[in-house]
Amino acid sequence: MEDVKERSQLHSAVVPSRTTVADMINGYSIEVMPRTAAKIESFRDLLPVGTRVYIANVDVDFKDMLAAAKRISDEGFSVMPHFPARQIPNRETLETWVRSMREEAGVTQALLLGGNMSKPSGDYHSAIQLLESGMFDRYGFERLHVAGHPEGNKDIDRDGSQRLVDEALMWKQGFSEQTDAEMAITTQFFFDTTPVTAWAEKLENMGVTMPIHIGVSGPAKLQTLIKFALACGVGPSVKVLKKRAMDVTKLLLPYEPTDVLSQLAAYKGEHPESRIAQIHFFPLGGIKTCVDWASLQTAGK
Repeated sequence: MEDVKERSQLHSAVVPSRTTVADMINGYSIEVMPRTAAKIESFRDLLPVGTRVYIANVDVDFKDMLAAAKRISDEGFSVMPHFPARQIPNRETLETWVRSMREEAGVTQALLLGGNMSKPSGDYHSAIQLLESGMFDRYGFERLHVAGHPEGNKDIDRDGSQRLVDEALMWKQGFSEQTDAEMAITTQFFFDTTPVTAWAEKLENMGVTMPIHIGVSGPAKLQTLIKFALACGVGPSVKVLKKRAMDVTKLLLPYEPTDVLSQLAAYKGEHPESRIAQIHFFPLGGIKTCVDWASLQTAGK
């Protein structure tokens, strides 16, 4: 149902006169770590019905990933675990992970990415290789997302360009036209919409038509955001945070993504044909804080 809605939003001939922050947030997805998930008593009581839940894989034992996926899936949510190529040593391990997620947790969705490791731990180093393996098709995965880097990725393009990441997205676009799985791009979080909307337009001009799920940080302390931004390689927009940190009146206040979402909503209203499809929250200040904030924005919607 959600996928049908996504496609109808992208291809409808009806042009909305105005897009609001609530419109952007409605139908959001959210990311959790297995250790965070273990502390949540009930996802049913926390999240809106139908929320897609990504499970991040950062220095996590696969057994914990699987347990979190099964628990959240059993509560009735669509689960999208991360499959970081550089953490997967060989084809046998990849198949074990994919088969276990499918057969033990009922998972049919995955986010495929290279991963933040500087060197691969084994045979895989890119999401392209994971797609080429055919493993997700073999086990009937219905939706596959790939990573997007609106501000570039210096681990891939060391010269500061976006040549290699653009070439990779073009390859993935071609793959999306051959597979039966629904595909989309999920981006890293950011704090300045200008490079993001410019990047989305560039992709469209390149012929990349996969829907774009925009990564946005939930409310959090400024110091927390700066730490995560530097660790995750967030690019030029981190300057927005540093500028805010210089304002003593704002330093003690929690960051909220109101401005970012307002700007995205205005852009989407002016460009309804944009491939920007929905919001994906990184709850860096806590999942309940993020969900409560999102609920306030969509109250009465």
